[in-house]
Amino acid sequence: MSLACNRQQQPEATTQAKRYDLKGKVVSVDKEKKEVTIAHEEIKGYMPAMTMPFKLKDEWAFDVLAPGSRVGATLVVDANSFWLEGIAISMTMDEPTGLKNPMDAATKPKIGDEVPDFSLINQDGKPVKLHQYRGKALLLTFIYTRCPLPEYCTLMSNNLNEVNKALEGSTNIQARTHLLSITIDPAYDTPKVLRSYGASTTGKFAQENFAHWDFVTGKPEEIKRTAEYFGLTYFEEKDQITHSLRTALIAPDGKVHKVYPGNEWNPADVVKDIQSLLGDSDQKAQEKK
Repeated sequence: MSLACNRQQQPEATTQAKRYDLKGKVVSVDKEKKEVTIAHEEIKGYMPAMTMPFKLKDEWAFDVLAPGSRVGATLVVDANSFWLEGIAISMTMDEPTGLKNPMDAATKPKIGDEVPDFSLINQDGKPVKLHQYRGKALLLTFIYTRCPLPEYCTLMSNNLNEVNKALEGSTNIQARTHLLSITIDPAYDTPKVLRSYGASTTGKFAQENFAHWDFVTGKPEEIKRTAEYFGLTYFEEKDQITHSLRTALIAPDGKVHKVYPGNEWNPADVVKDIQSLLGDSDQKAQEKK
């Protein structure tokens, strides 16, 4: 049985919006968030096969969609957002209906947990260990350079760049902080690729010295271990990449201070968290004297 419906109250796309055909299988449905998680096929010329959530505005579809449903839709990618429209649903009764959303398996470290000393490699090919940032507030996130969707890795990088710019305005605070972007695509994101991506992200290009913000890769097993520790669901199955989003703030003592799931956190709020964290650290240091 196939179902299709004209989209109602669609988001207004700009003339620059791009559209792609998308096909895949529904993994989970979240009517409250108006999201459907789909394990989709490769979108040639745009992105590899992935399992990820998409915004869907058609109210009727949420009453019909179920895990295991095969769907076809148009993926609309605009300047700062993306969504599905023109969805067609194929209900196949022999499909399993108990599929779990892989994102639900995500956990996150407890506040106050000491972060393991993960070993990574930065954009200059130099080894990086998380313990080397002891004494500083460390803000880290996960990205991969080929991620094409504006609300995912691009947004994470843009958000960290906003934090970076804000911290540059205070020499004292900047000297006591560091930023880290960890790729989840180590096969493609070599140090050379990350150096180019990082320099472009900050907008400093050849002038970027990466003194305050490192872009790191590493052995696949170490990347996976790091991602899983911070609660980022990330795995590959054949040609499919499944990933969620996680950003974390680590205190100068190497312990987890705060975890920011998803993409709804605000750079200005994170800057305030960093300022508060460093203020608390100063107070504790004074109390020990």
